[in-house]
Amino acid sequence: MTNNISTNNSAISIQVMVAGRVRVSPDLPFGNGCGLIRGSGFFVPASRRIWLPVCAFLVTTPHGRILFDTGWDRGMSPNGVYDRGAQIRSLGSWALYRVNQGVVGPGMTVPEQLAGQGLSSADLDVVVVSHLDCDHANGLRGVRGARRIMVSADEMRCATRFPNRLVRFDASWWQGIDLDLYDWNDTEGPVGRSYDLFGDRSVHLINIPGHTDGQVAMKVMAPSGRYVLLFADGGYATRSWRDMVTSGIVYDRHAQRSSLAWIREQSMSPMCVRSIACHDTANRPETILLS
Repeated sequence: MTNNISTNNSAISIQVMVAGRVRVSPDLPFGNGCGLIRGSGFFVPASRRIWLPVCAFLVTTPHGRILFDTGWDRGMSPNGVYDRGAQIRSLGSWALYRVNQGVVGPGMTVPEQLAGQGLSSADLDVVVVSHLDCDHANGLRGVRGARRIMVSADEMRCATRFPNRLVRFDASWWQGIDLDLYDWNDTEGPVGRSYDLFGDRSVHLINIPGHTDGQVAMKVMAPSGRYVLLFADGGYATRSWRDMVTSGIVYDRHAQRSSLAWIREQSMSPMCVRSIACHDTANRPETILLS
């Protein structure tokens, strides 16, 4: 049995779903533009790496249910434990495995967590992928039953551009899935490119380039003007915007700093209820009520 949302309900909630972990070099999230070699951690041993949560967010609004990011697919950990061979197959690349080692425990994938609430992907009105890196898009197949799956057209162009399509992204994660490759319809954000999802600014997808070209943050706003900002990999933690620490792997260093400055401004606003990065170690399963 599934739960049906009432379009007359004015409640807004943001559920933080911790959907596994990823092990990376410390310089990947906090390297401050140190470059590809150090940032990727390709030669950094496991003993010097750090584990970060991989999060997705279930946003419930009067317009319907929205999933922001998809986390890991069960194929990363078929038996719920660390599995090197399964990860290489799921990521489609030994090189990507060297950069991102992941694990997703029993019941922790997004579809499994939805099932625990009596939901399936068919109960999702919209899935928004912030950007197409593996720990955000690897779980797309598990939510392919959603009514609408959205990736910005700029992000898809970035992901399929040479050499990105060979070394950073793998089209198998979204192959055969009907994606809505949307263009911008509004002008909010650090570069004046955004997408007003429902036409009332209650859910805004705001381009925050730098980490990738087409990455978006999601700004969920109540009628009161209070909002929650989900800024994906625009920064990796609160300390990122607080201390202006950019990531180690930077697609466009200037754009990333500009995006992080915008995240900082938004996060410090008195109207901001919460500001959350995907991989902040402070993230815990919780539900935030917004009014």
